[in-house]
Amino acid sequence: MELYLICEDSLEGIFTGIYEAYLMKRPHEEIHIQVGEEENLRLFAEYRHIVPDPGKAVKVARTIGQKFGSDGYMSVCRALASPDSLKGEAIYKMIVKGLLMKNPAAIMDNLANPDVLKVFELARFCGRETHLLTGFIRFKEMDNGILYSPIGPKNNILTFLMPHFADRLPLENFVIHDENRGLFGLHPKQKKWYVVTEAEGFKFNPADQPCSENEAIYSELFTMFFHTIAIEGRKNPKLHRNIMPLRYREYMTEYERHSTQLKHDNF
Repeated sequence: MELYLICEDSLEGIFTGIYEAYLMKRPHEEIHIQVGEEENLRLFAEYRHIVPDPGKAVKVARTIGQKFGSDGYMSVCRALASPDSLKGEAIYKMIVKGLLMKNPAAIMDNLANPDVLKVFELARFCGRETHLLTGFIRFKEMDNGILYSPIGPKNNILTFLMPHFADRLPLENFVIHDENRGLFGLHPKQKKWYVVTEAEGFKFNPADQPCSENEAIYSELFTMFFHTIAIEGRKNPKLHRNIMPLRYREYMTEYERHSTQLKHDNF
C-alpha cells in the first residue's frame, strides 16, 4: 500500500518527513512526501501527518551536508524555497538515489534522473530570483530612519536575501517585507538579522511611517532620470523585459508611476 507523509511546507517539516520515511524500513518506492493537504485522496493509500521536529530535521540536514557536500545541500535548500507542491517528493527520492551512489556528492550531475532534474530546476529558479532581487530591491528611508523594502517573490527567498544586505548595510536599520508570505526580515544596526511573521503578531505598516523628506526628493529625481535618459532610437522593450521582468517592477522606485498597471501583468 502506498504511504503518503503529509508534511508542513518548511525545511523542518520536509526534513522531518524524510527522517520518518527512513525509520519505517519500508521500500522507498512505496513512501511519498506530500507538502500540505491534498484535495482528492487516493484510493488504497495511507496518509500520515508529520509533526515538524527540529532535532530530526538537523540530523537530515547534517547527513545531506556530509554526503552531498555544500553545493548539494544548497541546491536542496533552494529547492525547498520553491512554491512547487512536488518539491518534497523530488527531494526525498533524490536523497534516496544519492545515498545509494558510491559518490553521493555527484548526485546533482545525474540529470537523467527525473527527481534530480526536478530539484535542479527548482534550485536554479530560486537562485536566479535571489540573484535578480539583490539588484532589484529598492529601499526607502522612512521618517524614523528605518530603510524599508517590500518584495513579492515567487520563491521563499527572504533567508537568502538577508545575508547579502546585512553584509552590505551593517550600520543600517532595515526591513525587507515579503508581502506574499507575511514575512519580515529585520536587521537592527550592527546586530544579527532575523525573520518574524505576521502570524507572530509583528506589524509594520509603511503607510503609518511616511518617507523622509530627502527620500521623497531623491525618489522623484531618480524616477525622472530613469525615464528621460533612454535614447529613443535604441529602445528594445523585449530585451528590457528579459533583463528586468515586469513582475519585479511594481516594487521598484523608478516604476512607481506605473505600478498600478504593472500589478496586473502576468510576466
